[in-house]
Amino acid sequence: MDFKEFIENGEKLYLPNLSVDMVIIAFHQGQIKCLLLQIGDKWLLPGGYILRTESVEDATVRILRERTGLKDPHFKFLSVFGGEDRKFTEEWRQFLENNDIHFTEGCWLNDRFVTLAHYSLVDFEKTQPVLGDIDAAFQWFNMDDLPNMWMDHKDIVLTAKERLKEDIKQEQLTYNLLPNEFTMPQLHQLHEAILGEPLDRSRFQKKMIASGIFERLPKLKKESPGRNPYQYRVKKA
Repeated sequence: MDFKEFIENGEKLYLPNLSVDMVIIAFHQGQIKCLLLQIGDKWLLPGGYILRTESVEDATVRILRERTGLKDPHFKFLSVFGGEDRKFTEEWRQFLENNDIHFTEGCWLNDRFVTLAHYSLVDFEKTQPVLGDIDAAFQWFNMDDLPNMWMDHKDIVLTAKERLKEDIKQEQLTYNLLPNEFTMPQLHQLHEAILGEPLDRSRFQKKMIASGIFERLPKLKKESPGRNPYQYRVKKA
């Protein structure tokens, strides 16, 4: 379906006034980053709409797979965003007019949309972002240094950032951001980046090992002379 057909017939295929937005998070070069797409002169979260023939969960998985190329991506529900004035009228008007597509006030996209926001933790090296038909570019942005974004999408990202800080205190999630095999120093650095504060390395490592979900591998990771930490991976179920 090309974009013009999507504009004209989308309301027949998708549930009205409901969308899914994804905060796709990765760890790269010591920073926590999120994937954003560019439409016009602003950036927005990857997302999409829910087909009338699919569940919300199926739509979420489909959108994640389409956007990341990952077969079995991690995701977790974040929150519902649905302010009374949550409409993208000016953003859509500007984009459509810039692309010689007639904008009408009655267009199904020019209505209030409630979005079901999720966050997804991915391995940066394994993720292959895919542009949609109307996306000009994609880029990974430091979550502490976000660009000009569509309406409330920055609020969604910042909500995900704070939720992640709380979630990792309650359950083990962060291994999704690392390769299958990793060292405790790598996991320690990751947690410090997420929390934005220093963590005692010895106490951290003891806590992670005591969780019982990691297994130590017999091989060492050769980083530098005299510093070769063991590698770990998540225990198989």
